Amino acid sequence: MSKLNESPIRIKSFQFACEIVRFCDTLKENKDFELASQLLRSGTSIGANTREAQRGYSKKDFKYKFGIALKEADETKYWIEILKATGRNVPVELKNKCEEFIRILVSIIKNSELYTHNS
Repeated sequence: MSKLNESPIRIKSFQFACEIVRFCDTLKENKDFELASQLLRSGTSIGANTREAQRGYSKKDFKYKFGIALKEADETKYWIEILKATGRNVPVELKNKCEEFIRILVSIIKNSELYTHNS
């Protein structure tokens, strides 16, 4: 396995996407199709953009893709909050993991800015 495939953010975002897919299946069983669709799109996009960022063509592309991943994580948190506020049973771990992604992605972006300015 390459070092890229062993990246903690890549592994965690893939696992999170799988959890989102399973949770959205539950939402669909309860006829929450629109909310499931929104959450599925944003929740799986975090990992897709993280993966794209790691294959970026430049530092600017790297930072841009991680920025998109951060926006998707924030949107995912929004949909989780909507679900909770409207009485859906959302696993606490999903919200916690989403908030962890936000912190990690902010850190990656900030560190990439430092690296870019110092190089």
